[in-house]
Amino acid sequence: MRATLIYGAGDIRVENVPDPVLRQPTDALVRVLRSCICGSDLWPYGSAPVSEHGRRIGHEFLGVVEETGREVSGLRAGDVVVAPFVWSDGICDFCVEGLQTSCRHGGGWGTQDVDGGQGEAVRVPHADGTLVKLPVGEDSALLPSLLTLSDVYPTGHHCAVTAGVGPRTTVTVIGDGAVGLSAVLAARRLGAEQIILMGRHKDRTDLGREFGATDIVPERGEEGIERVKELTGGDGTRTVLECVGLESAMRTALAVVRDGGVVSRVGAPQYQQIPAGFPEFRRNITITGGGAPARAYIEELMPEILDGTLQPGKVFDRTVSLDDVPAGYQAMADRAALKVLVQP
Repeated sequence: MRATLIYGAGDIRVENVPDPVLRQPTDALVRVLRSCICGSDLWPYGSAPVSEHGRRIGHEFLGVVEETGREVSGLRAGDVVVAPFVWSDGICDFCVEGLQTSCRHGGGWGTQDVDGGQGEAVRVPHADGTLVKLPVGEDSALLPSLLTLSDVYPTGHHCAVTAGVGPRTTVTVIGDGAVGLSAVLAARRLGAEQIILMGRHKDRTDLGREFGATDIVPERGEEGIERVKELTGGDGTRTVLECVGLESAMRTALAVVRDGGVVSRVGAPQYQQIPAGFPEFRRNITITGGGAPARAYIEELMPEILDGTLQPGKVFDRTVSLDDVPAGYQAMADRAALKVLVQP
């Protein structure tokens, strides 16, 4: 089959790899219908060391079950399913608590001899605990929005939930990428009163307004901080959703949060230490967030996609074939595309 591999910074290739086969009785084989490129994929795309053999990449996909192991009981061939961005057994203590990202027997796609999501098929470990059946057909127009349940939409939702966003909450979202826009959508869904989106790409912030942003702040640095303060009577917002992962974004988050407020971070951090010292301590700021347990949120978020109330799939602004995935990476790295959908 064909699949995507990364050989180093800027070196993405689509090559022939061995077809996946069942290895454990809890496995399932899934033929991929849709996958996509994640903003977090751009970090290795920009900095991965050169590799002689390359490694599989991609962690967001949905598809059709082709075959199941003898111990898989909740799925059968022909089921359309979505896979969260990590696989998990669904029965360990962390999974039961809704923290599948810490599953004692789980892992990530493209690691531990598991297929990456950007390919024609995937062997799914712990299929019963990982996969969620979708009540749609293979040709459903809802597939792009349902694909966002794999990662980007639950990640934005996780950011809002851990920050405590609810009715009448004031929110600042930092970042106009797909996760930031998903966080805007999630904050609106949870009833936020004011949603300030910090982003400078008009096509993206226009979508942010459609998703529920009440104010747009294109300025960065001190100028952006002052603008948020102006919009909030000088105090900042009670919650801040940091969806970038850079230290500069975290510094902005800590500057625009109201005293006693909460900063939630879900942008994959490209820094080793949070820049929070005594001033932030004195202001009683809570810092939370982390890797989103997407599997815990899928059933909650799915119904409004199925009935058309919410369309998180609008974050996809370019579709490529599997062979064109390298061009998709370059387009996202150049900011020429927001999020690229891959249709094998």
